[in-house]
Amino acid sequence: MPDAPLLEVTGLRAGYGAIEILRGVDLAVAAGEIVALLGSNGAGKSTLNNNLSGLYRPFAGTVRFDGNDITGARSTRIVEAGLVQVPEGRRIFPNLSVRENLELGSYRRGRAARQKNLDRVVAIFPRLKERWTQDAGTLSGGEQQMLAIGRGMMSEPKLLILDEPSLGLSPRLVEEMFALISRLNGEGLAILLVEQNVVQSLAIAHRAYVLEGGVVALSGSARELAEHPGLRKSYLGH
Repeated sequence: MPDAPLLEVTGLRAGYGAIEILRGVDLAVAAGEIVALLGSNGAGKSTLNNNLSGLYRPFAGTVRFDGNDITGARSTRIVEAGLVQVPEGRRIFPNLSVRENLELGSYRRGRAARQKNLDRVVAIFPRLKERWTQDAGTLSGGEQQMLAIGRGMMSEPKLLILDEPSLGLSPRLVEEMFALISRLNGEGLAILLVEQNVVQSLAIAHRAYVLEGGVVALSGSARELAEHPGLRKSYLGH
């Protein structure tokens, strides 16, 4: 990995009120990488996302992105810098059309190239073009996930955080979703993939971190972790 990662998290301690959830997390993502952040419910994955995205201020530690210290910065500034999260649960606007949802993705960043980015998103997700004027709330779960990722792409991210993108999807759509993530990365986009689906995540990631109890319990290349006996026993049952 290069000396200066695109995202570098050092000694991050964070939580809610007086409750500390993250207890000194170190993590990095280089340009062009898919890095998987794995862990069960309650491990601290969402807390990390919320602090990286500026929704909460960390207790201690630093977050550097694209060479700048963004620790505790406002979420709007973080998006403007090119660090964009597609949140768990999709969080689309159900009463707005597909097109309107996508256009809102370029509210803070990417506005000048809105039409070009719309064209790019529908080239990646042709199904969204078919649903162009439909209210987003009427889409299937898989289509809503496509819309959420497409909306994230509208802001021309340098790094896209995908929080549980396979959650609630059928096995066939899960396959499609991971293939799509690989394709986006193949076009040069750095991705932090936050997932409970260990097998599929390690199949497409370059490197991975396993979060347990608010600390990084394991880290290394995706291939190494896929063969790690502790990980296989904890998450794969063998």
